[in-house]
Amino acid sequence: MPTAYVTAPREAAEGIAEALVERRLAACVNVVDCESVYRWEGAVVSDAEAILIAKTTADAYDALASTVDELHPYDVPCIERFDERDVAEPFAAWRSESVDPDRES
Repeated sequence: MPTAYVTAPREAAEGIAEALVERRLAACVNVVDCESVYRWEGAVVSDAEAILIAKTTADAYDALASTVDELHPYDVPCIERFDERDVAEPFAAWRSESVDPDRES
């Protein structure tokens, strides 16, 4: 099962996280404040951002990435997928039950 790693401006992060959980594309999204230093358009930039760690499933990952892209204010949002080698079975079961984009809330 994958976990999605996303960075976003702090003011957009909670809205993205809530949309992912509301749409059942993620079972849970952690929002962690951070300072990002990166190169953009030839300059080194530093911004206050948030890291979103979204627990999802393989079946829902593409829809999750599309939703982040749709809601994200950046031209090039950071959306990365991490596939776990090991995950605690009770957590994996809860995540699978919680992620279902076709199910009504």
